[in-house]
Amino acid sequence: MRIVDLREIVVPIKSEIRNAYVDFSQMTVSVVALITDVIREGKPVVGFGFNSNGRYAPSGLLRERFIPRLKSAHPGKLLDQSSENLDPFRVWDVLMTNEKPGGHGERSVAVGVIDMAVWDAVAKIAGVPLYQLLANRFRKGEVDRKIFVYAAGGYYYPGKDVTALQAEMQSYLDQGYSSVKIKIGGVPLAQDLERIEAVLKLLTRPSQLAVDANGRFDLAKAIKYARALAPYGLLWYEEPGDPLDYALQAELSKIYAGPMATGENLFSMQDARNLIRYAGMRADRDILQFDCALSYGLVEYLRILEMLREHGWSARRCIPHGGHQMSLNIAAGLGLGGNESYPSVFKPFNGFADGVPIQDSFVTLPDLPGIGFEAKNELFAIMKTMVE
Repeated sequence: MRIVDLREIVVPIKSEIRNAYVDFSQMTVSVVALITDVIREGKPVVGFGFNSNGRYAPSGLLRERFIPRLKSAHPGKLLDQSSENLDPFRVWDVLMTNEKPGGHGERSVAVGVIDMAVWDAVAKIAGVPLYQLLANRFRKGEVDRKIFVYAAGGYYYPGKDVTALQAEMQSYLDQGYSSVKIKIGGVPLAQDLERIEAVLKLLTRPSQLAVDANGRFDLAKAIKYARALAPYGLLWYEEPGDPLDYALQAELSKIYAGPMATGENLFSMQDARNLIRYAGMRADRDILQFDCALSYGLVEYLRILEMLREHGWSARRCIPHGGHQMSLNIAAGLGLGGNESYPSVFKPFNGFADGVPIQDSFVTLPDLPGIGFEAKNELFAIMKTMVE
C-alpha cells in the first residue's frame, strides 16, 4: 500500500470568547486528509486529522516541511512488517528526519495533525475503531466502554454576567454533564469568586467544578487565588502559572492541598518528564492534561505514558485537553482518566459523535472504524470536501 496524497486546508474557529490570556477571535485550525490506495466499499481509505484549539493552524510548517517530507519518502519506509498498513512509528520517524532536539512548539502541532490522520487511516484499514486498535496493541484488548468527560466553558465575553454564566452551566447539566469547568484570572479575584459561587449553587457538591487560570498568574497571585479557592474543595485548580515555570508549580503544591491540573501546553515527552521531576506534582491527586494533537501526536503520547509509569504515575491521572474524538479514543483504548469536552465552543471541532448520550458525565464511543469523524456531521462535511 502507499499514500496517494496528503492535503491541508485552514478552517477558522472564530469566537468572541476569551480566557485569562488570549481571545479566540482570529483562531484557526489545520485539517489534513491522508489519502491511501487502499479501497474499502469502493472508495479509498482516507485518514483525517486536525490540531486542537489554542494553537493556530501550522500551515507553513505542514506545507513547506512535513507534507513534502512524507510525500517524498519511499513507501516501504512507512509500512508495517506486513506491508499492508502504515506504521505510525515509522511515519513519525520520517516526519522528524533532520529535526533537531528541542524547540517543541508549533512544530509539535504540525506533526500532531499528520499523526492523527495516520492513526485514523491505520484503524480504518484494520477495520476497527481506533480505541479497539489501541486496546489490542497496548492493553490486551481491554477497552473502557464508558469514559468520564467534563464540560469546559465559562469563558469571558462581552456582556456575559453571572446570570449568563449560570445559564451556560445549566445547559451542560441538562445535556448530561455533572462535572464542569470555568475560567478564572480574567477579572479581579472578588468577581471570580462571585462567578464560582454562582456555579456552585447549581451543583450538588463543589468537587463537580474545576477552575482554569490558563497560566496567567505569577507566584504571588497564584498563591492568593489558592488560598481563596482552598475552602471550596473544587475538582481542581488548573494551570495557575506559566506551563514551563516548574518552580512556581512546586511552590504552589506546598500551599494548595487540593488537586491541581496542568500539562496542556507541554508538547513533548521531555517537557512532560521535567514537569514530573521538578514541579512538585502529586501522583495521588493531580491531573495531567497533555494533548496528543498538540504534542507530536499519539506516538509521542505513548512515550509520555511510559515515562509516567516509570515515575509511578497511573494513566488514570491523565485527562487530556482538547475535547476532541482523538483523545476520547485514546482514553477508551489506553485507560486514561477521561477527556475534556467543549459542548458550546470551538465548533465544529468540539464534542463527539452526533447523538451519543452523556449520562452523569460519562460517554460511550460508537463502533466505527477509525477515529469516528464520519459520525460527526458538521465536522465531516468539511473533511469530505477535501477528497470529493
